Amino acid sequence: MRPKITALWHERSRAFGLNESDVPDFGIVASSELKQVIEKNHCLQVHAVPVMETLYEQIRNTHSMVILTDQRGLIIHALGDDDFLEKAGRVALRTGVLWSEESKGTNAIGTALLDGRPTLVHAADHYLRANRFLTCSCAPIIDNKGATIGALDVSGDQASYHQHTMALVRMSVQMIENHLFADNFSQAVRVHFHTRPEFVGTLVEGIVAFDAAGRFLGANRSAQFQLGMSGSVLQIHTISSLFGIPMSSLFDHCRTANPGLLSLCMHNGVAVHARAKFRTSGPMVTGPCGEREAREGNRRSVEARPASSAKTAAHHWTLNELLTGDPQIARAISKVRQVQGHDIPVLILGETGTGKELFAQAIHNESARREGPFVAVNCASIPDSLIEAELFGYEDGAFTGARKKGSIGKMQLANGGTLFLDEIGDMPVNLQARLLRVLQDRMVNPLGSVKSIPVNIAVICATNRNLQEMIRLGEFRRDLYYRLNALVIKLPPLRARTDLEALIARILVVGGDHDTPRAVAPDVLALFARSPWPGNLRQLTNVLRTARIMAHGAEMIGLDHLPDDFIDDLQQDCRAAGLDDASRADASAPRESSPDEPASATRAPLQVHPAVLFGDGASMGEVQTSAIAAAMKQCNGNVSAAARALSVSRNTIYRRLGINVDKTGGRTP
Repeated sequence: MRPKITALWHERSRAFGLNESDVPDFGIVASSELKQVIEKNHCLQVHAVPVMETLYEQIRNTHSMVILTDQRGLIIHALGDDDFLEKAGRVALRTGVLWSEESKGTNAIGTALLDGRPTLVHAADHYLRANRFLTCSCAPIIDNKGATIGALDVSGDQASYHQHTMALVRMSVQMIENHLFADNFSQAVRVHFHTRPEFVGTLVEGIVAFDAAGRFLGANRSAQFQLGMSGSVLQIHTISSLFGIPMSSLFDHCRTANPGLLSLCMHNGVAVHARAKFRTSGPMVTGPCGEREAREGNRRSVEARPASSAKTAAHHWTLNELLTGDPQIARAISKVRQVQGHDIPVLILGETGTGKELFAQAIHNESARREGPFVAVNCASIPDSLIEAELFGYEDGAFTGARKKGSIGKMQLANGGTLFLDEIGDMPVNLQARLLRVLQDRMVNPLGSVKSIPVNIAVICATNRNLQEMIRLGEFRRDLYYRLNALVIKLPPLRARTDLEALIARILVVGGDHDTPRAVAPDVLALFARSPWPGNLRQLTNVLRTARIMAHGAEMIGLDHLPDDFIDDLQQDCRAAGLDDASRADASAPRESSPDEPASATRAPLQVHPAVLFGDGASMGEVQTSAIAAAMKQCNGNVSAAARALSVSRNTIYRRLGINVDKTGGRTP
């Protein structure tokens, strides 16, 4: 794989009119121009230099240097070992020199900036022969708007190459980006979050900034990754639509004597732990007066917002994109399409995590209301005492603690679009009558108001409960049930679907970036096929999200990238039927590298059809043995190649094939 990439890079360099034997361009920009560039990038340099100094301390005395460039690849700051700085100066690797691909050919700085992703250029990967004594790891620096503003690079003598250098560069870039983000939004409300509480406050946390009214301002790369949305898509959101919490509740929490972590639920149903940060003086006032202003601003922003701007961030999902080969899903989509355009209520049934909200969003996105808002309400996540106000809204003074000037309810927000009522079976019985009245009359009466407000909404409901049994027990109104279930769609659990491989591919493509794997190893696919997936699509998505982070920069996801709790749960379910601790340890061992490639070089995914890997009733041990046999066949009996393809050690393959390895490395039957 790497020789192919290098060949493409070099072909691009030739297209720039360069020759491998060219003498490096030593041209340094004029001092006046360099001064202007440095002034223009003052903020970047202020936040980058302390990080560069910390990074340099970790690589000191390794014949290396740390380099900061602007968005074009012009070096604006560098520091490193004296002996290497002198050597680097011989190829113009110094402040004031442009290291774009157009001027220097393939090199980590120019190539990373041109490709827009972290790049390792090692030894002969460089296009100019004069630069081939170098090994360079570089990552672009991205601002909160998604624009590339510079790059951070570690360059050194190729003999000093270390596989962890790129990881250090990437972490340093993430630190710089987070510092820039905090500086840019110092006056805003910032929500720091992660699915695991111990990661809040660390380098990998997501950070989203909002104004005092709760409107989205910006998000760092980790937040965009966790939310599954780009910065441009996030522009239409508010703190409520992203995390299911109004700004007033956030202020109330932070106003307590010792506020701990908040438990929030993202728009996609994933639970996260969060902490809010904001200034206590200046423009972002957070005392009682500031809170009142924020609430007033929130009301104005909701009332003034065009309906089209409240569309869900999953607007790109259509029913066609949900067709991934499972006949049950295909039948459900066919039923929906037969009633499209008739505003017939849809009731979606299915276990927790089967993708009911995503299906509802896809229905909305293909409907005549797609230009209107998609407003989702989880009836199970809102306290009984608040759900009525959340749905119908309220007037000033409607109840103790109510906001000044009142609040618009979800039904009014959905006007002109679709209202999605998730977990409708958890709606209190006393509110079911009010909901039925709204669905019949298409009029909403906010709490404390005598006015009736007309609404034009389509309604989609979902539940994982047996509504007919609830009707029998008196827990759900029969008349409401028949009003909602004009068309009933049942989504199958993941364990009953036949399109697992296609789903995995779709999740990896939609939620990943250039440096995350787009495939899973055959033994991982086989393992997934054996899992009961109690959390369904939500669990699969979370497992793949974690594995994708662990496998960042790799070609595919291997066993050692999977979350330990997933492996433990699966082993417990299957009573450890084959994947013993030794196999797990071997799978986690570092793979061998060929002498002519860096240890971090990637490998091509093994192309083995899942039908080859497992059959009905196969144990996990048999699955792994089948995967190894298929890999050995595809790799023409090359044990090392098969081990690299499967992300296991050679000893695992020998053991599964019944081959003993003596202490000298010899093999005996």
